[in-house]
Amino acid sequence: MRSLEQIGRWPVDNAAAAVVTAAGVQGTAGDVDRVYTLASVTKPLVAYATLIAVEEGAFELDDPAGPAGSTVRHLLAHASGLAFDQNRVQAEPGTRRIYSSAGFEVLADFVEEKTSIAFAEYLHEAVFVPLGMNSSVLSGPAGHGAESTVGDLSRFASELVSPTLIDPATAYDATSLQFPDLAGVLPGFGPQRPNDWGLGFELKDGKAPHWTGEANSKQTYGHFGQSGTFLWVDPALAAACVVLTDRAFGDWAKTVWPDLSDAVVDDLRR
Repeated sequence: MRSLEQIGRWPVDNAAAAVVTAAGVQGTAGDVDRVYTLASVTKPLVAYATLIAVEEGAFELDDPAGPAGSTVRHLLAHASGLAFDQNRVQAEPGTRRIYSSAGFEVLADFVEEKTSIAFAEYLHEAVFVPLGMNSSVLSGPAGHGAESTVGDLSRFASELVSPTLIDPATAYDATSLQFPDLAGVLPGFGPQRPNDWGLGFELKDGKAPHWTGEANSKQTYGHFGQSGTFLWVDPALAAACVVLTDRAFGDWAKTVWPDLSDAVVDDLRR
């Protein structure tokens, strides 16, 4: 895909990318086997393992978890009231969208308790093994501690486009708005009213500015990471884009990421 040629002009030392549709990988750029730190792109992987645990009957989405009044659903949707990087309550559950890496660590501990399996092992067995993500590992906190490759995340993206590990209805729920009308801050892009999220997936909806492209539909969902990484899925195109780099997110990304996304959408529509 010609759109992916843009990555070679980015101000990064190393980068790789892939575009995936229901028909498979449509194009790649860079070394798709190079291992990168994912930062917060870890969260969708953790969320998917959590949803699998729900379907296996370990617990329910609306079971209590985290601070008083919070549930698994609250933790997944950044609506538990926990602070960004501390297990400290900043708001009543369901009243604000406080982006919380600490909440995902609490969530992982909860899954571990309910399944009696170390969370990193559960993620490995529930998601990485069946999808053939052989280079992926959770080596740090559940909020931001995974490492992977574009090749592996392409397999995960294919799963998101056409779910096989969870029921499609569960996948739809995970990528639909949870706790409507909550204001909050989208990291790197400022206050959003509303700041819409699904279950572990950030929803584009009407947000502006945004890290995806103007051509991406409002149904687009995904996540980006402070290590210069992102994954989006656009249901209107039944397609996904994965990009991993080794330069921390900053102003450089706010320009080139949307430009790339618009070019990818244009390629897919031809």
